Amino acid sequence: MPVDVLIGLQWGDEGKGKIVDYLAPDYQMVARFQGGPNAGHTLNIGGKKFVLHTIPSGIFHENMVNLVGNGVVLDPVTFAKEIAALAAIGIDTRKTLQIARKVHLILPTHRVLDAASEAAKGVAKIGSTLKGIGPAYMDKTGRNGLRVGDIEAKDFKDRYNALKEKHLRLLEQFDYQADLSAMEAEWFDGVETLRKQKLVDGEYLINEFLRAGKNVLAEGAQGAMLDIEFGTYPFVTSSHTSAAAACTGLGVAPSLIRDVIGITKAYCTRVGSGPFPTELTGDDGEAMRKAGNEFGSTTGRPRRCGWMDVVALNYTVMLSGVTQLIVTKADVLNIFDEVKAATSYKVNGKPASSVPFDLCGTEVEPVYETLRGWSGVDLSDVSHQGVLSDFVLFLERATNVPVRLVSVGPERSQLIERQAISAVNKNLSV
Repeated sequence: MPVDVLIGLQWGDEGKGKIVDYLAPDYQMVARFQGGPNAGHTLNIGGKKFVLHTIPSGIFHENMVNLVGNGVVLDPVTFAKEIAALAAIGIDTRKTLQIARKVHLILPTHRVLDAASEAAKGVAKIGSTLKGIGPAYMDKTGRNGLRVGDIEAKDFKDRYNALKEKHLRLLEQFDYQADLSAMEAEWFDGVETLRKQKLVDGEYLINEFLRAGKNVLAEGAQGAMLDIEFGTYPFVTSSHTSAAAACTGLGVAPSLIRDVIGITKAYCTRVGSGPFPTELTGDDGEAMRKAGNEFGSTTGRPRRCGWMDVVALNYTVMLSGVTQLIVTKADVLNIFDEVKAATSYKVNGKPASSVPFDLCGTEVEPVYETLRGWSGVDLSDVSHQGVLSDFVLFLERATNVPVRLVSVGPERSQLIERQAISAVNKNLSV
């Protein structure tokens, strides 16, 4: 059976966790394939809020296998806190969660290196979450890293100390102080929690699932515009966030991918530094932030807000071969009489319909199309949901990708099937 891939199409925070949780019953496995604890997948279930950083968003479903794939980097401290939070509500992750041995570990010194490097950049900082993600991926590509499977080795502590010493030598170039002993004590406690989980050869496990006729949902983190290869470099994350990363991050062949499900907000947000062509810096942007509660689930930082960017959206749709769109947070825009979307750019004063090579160093002016809004409409009322039809049709025509679902609130129950929107709109027009 095939693998379906779910990714964010913007700069992250599109609502991937909620959508994975909603779609999970159609699958027997949910597998995270890249990123680390810089991710914050938020789910609202029964009025309670849960934020997952490493653990796949299918963890709230019984009889579901949740795999942390080899493309992920894992911090034992954050991981142990997630395990404890889930245990507090009765979820035994030893039954439903499996960790690939090839997952790389984030060490305390990775976090210190991250903070020291970011501080040294001053005004040129990229807005790192300071979770040690970048340095961990650097060690992975530099062939120095420690992996989850290494904790089973008799000389694990020696391997840890060797990498730690390398990091300490690197830190000598920075004027940065940290209490490493306290961080290490918590980290090794986290390693003990990790030892109690089921460690597996993830690439074999997932392929055995597929050969047995089972369905897998591959869950991405961050957003496609943060991709290390194709994002707004250098203001990007340290992993590949497009659909292609599911293959290398889990060990599945490209021929096994079926659908690519792309998630976009009805508007755009971004956390931290970096270019954002449709950003609203005035009252409208502040109103979006307040209405959407746009604060980072991992960092708590206020998100920058702006109108939908169709140029960037088509770029990420193209790169990942998106076959289905899911639109989130449509309810947030009911504070506006009109809704806007950038359908093209002016780049250095000239018309353009593509994302420039260097979006950071290019003068970009968005060209907007104005659409009918749904100001003051209560989208939780089924009879009012037809007002979204114009916006949905616009997105489908602009991207040439069908919309599958539209989210009109934080709860599982507040997702509308595309057909339902059309049906309501038809009834309203009669």
